[in-house]
Amino acid sequence: MASGQQHDRATCWLALPYGLLWWPWLGPQGTVISAFAFLFGGLWLSPDLDTNSRPYQRWGPLRWLWWPYRRALRHRSVLSHSPVLGTLVRVGYLSGIAILLSGLAHPWGTPTSTNILSWLQQQWSRPERLLLVALIGIEASAWLHLLQDGDPMPSWPKRRKRR
Repeated sequence: MASGQQHDRATCWLALPYGLLWWPWLGPQGTVISAFAFLFGGLWLSPDLDTNSRPYQRWGPLRWLWWPYRRALRHRSVLSHSPVLGTLVRVGYLSGIAILLSGLAHPWGTPTSTNILSWLQQQWSRPERLLLVALIGIEASAWLHLLQDGDPMPSWPKRRKRR
């Protein structure tokens, strides 16, 4: 299992090469978005958000947003350390918090151009599908993390087999 410093180093070193993979299809804009999504996924949306880890500490004064997530999940559970599902849980959790805070900041009946839902709809309707590229970048950084931990599958199936 890699240390937090090793996870960070690998994420930083591989962000640009990962972003450049998208160049032939999306050009410079897709390259930048995918590289930043890879960095964000590895440094701020890591599978290790379920512990008092470097990614958790990076949230600084906003780390309290992740307290319920940490309390609800055991470290290396299937909901935090599995391919696709772990990323969906973290992105879904963060999206839910963002929508909740957006709703508190702007009452539901008030039209606003900064509403997170309308922004997401605008991004999704773009022909390049850059939101999808960003989500794939976040998932790719999670795969890097899981591979560095030595097993891309969560540890719970192994414990079940031993019983």
